[in-house]
Amino acid sequence: MRQPRRGRPARRPGPLRRRARVSARPALEIAGLDVRLRSADGVVHAVRGVDLAVAPGEVLAVVGRSGSGKSVTALAALGLLPPSARVTGSVRLGGEELLGRGDAELSRVRGARIGLVEQDAQAALTPVYPVGELLVEALQAHRRIGRAAARARAVELLELVGLDRPSARFGAYPHELSGGMRQRVAIALAVANDPEVLIADEPTSALDVTVQAQLLDVLRTAREEAGAALVLITHDLGVVAGLADRVAVMDAGRVVEDGDVERVFARPRAAATAALLAGVRRAAPA
Repeated sequence: MRQPRRGRPARRPGPLRRRARVSARPALEIAGLDVRLRSADGVVHAVRGVDLAVAPGEVLAVVGRSGSGKSVTALAALGLLPPSARVTGSVRLGGEELLGRGDAELSRVRGARIGLVEQDAQAALTPVYPVGELLVEALQAHRRIGRAAARARAVELLELVGLDRPSARFGAYPHELSGGMRQRVAIALAVANDPEVLIADEPTSALDVTVQAQLLDVLRTAREEAGAALVLITHDLGVVAGLADRVAVMDAGRVVEDGDVERVFARPRAAATAALLAGVRRAAPA
């Protein structure tokens, strides 16, 4: 990851239109993923034969209404579903199969090769530790790095995600920060170890519109600095246009459309896509 220059103003780039370089091997490839979850009402078939792939450096948005299976797909790929879940198919990271690996192996992958930004940063951050110490711990868990170097890197990461006075914020506890600031810290944690893939699950949905736009800029910058592929999970097509290269639309546990963002927006082929786009247009100011 390139180190930010001192005094460099925060980047506010326009829509990302540069296509990711084609790679023979996807950064993350999901094939035939099928997930069944136990509930009080029986077994829920949450994901049904999902195929997804994202190339190195590419941004893939996975969109769908609530209950479409998009978040369950991400949790299955990360090995974060409960033990009672039945998961079959294939999840490959850089060509290496992840499904079937034990918790210890997957823990080494998460935070190092795959970074996760969750919707609820408050839940993701340990409340009894200062945010800087959480970053130090994340760095030392996956790298051979001394405390002084880890602390310096943590401050750089806080600067990267746009926290003012990063050295002073190092000692702040999560409850002392606003929701937007906590989400910035969550992004810093996700990219701390230069992951190959960054998964952001509804990263801005709990924030107001102004803060959402700022956080999407931060997410874009952090992804570019890490050189990671990004899988952005959202129910809102409105956040996709300026960030993603491709979009996959999920409905009832299946991928019903997958294509270039401009094509999908201009000529949707699936009814679920058309419904999501209609919602965006209705919400647009006259």
